[in-house]
Amino acid sequence: MATTNTGTTARKTAATKRSTAAKKAAQTRSANQAAAARKTTATSAKKAATAEAEAAKTRVDLVQEYAERAAHVQVGAALVARDAVTEAVSSIRGLSRDTVEKELTVRRKRLEAELKRFERRGSTEVKRFERDAKKARTRVEKDVKSFRSDATKQLKPITSQADLVTARLDNLLQTGLTGAQKAATTVQERIASVA
Repeated sequence: MATTNTGTTARKTAATKRSTAAKKAAQTRSANQAAAARKTTATSAKKAATAEAEAAKTRVDLVQEYAERAAHVQVGAALVARDAVTEAVSSIRGLSRDTVEKELTVRRKRLEAELKRFERRGSTEVKRFERDAKKARTRVEKDVKSFRSDATKQLKPITSQADLVTARLDNLLQTGLTGAQKAATTVQERIASVA
């Protein structure tokens, strides 16, 4: 009898262990799925917020951004030029005249190249800004023209309907007046024939 109880107990213990392991695995899967869902939701929310922020930028914001970038380029160029001059002055102390002249020539060429680069960059940004402004103006003009055309198209049937209603009312009024005139004439003829 003891062996039967031991076998039954062992089976029950194994079944309980399997059940516990299955429950733990299910719990782990559930936790992993929840974590994945939270991550997906957070990613989606982040993407939606980014898209909403981009969409919220108006043309004025874009113009302001371009203007700020152009100003930053100018300030950056001025600071780079200042740093180059400061570095040149500090590096030539204690050197011979020929060495200083050669160094100044090299640095002047570098500085000129840097200034040309900044000029090209500034020119590119100004052209881009002008191009974007022209596109925006063309887009607005096109929208206004389209709106005007749509309004005209929508008003045309209404105007023609109003003309039709007016004509029908005039016709109906004229019919009523003609009928009244005939009735009055008929009554007068009868009165005249009786008298």
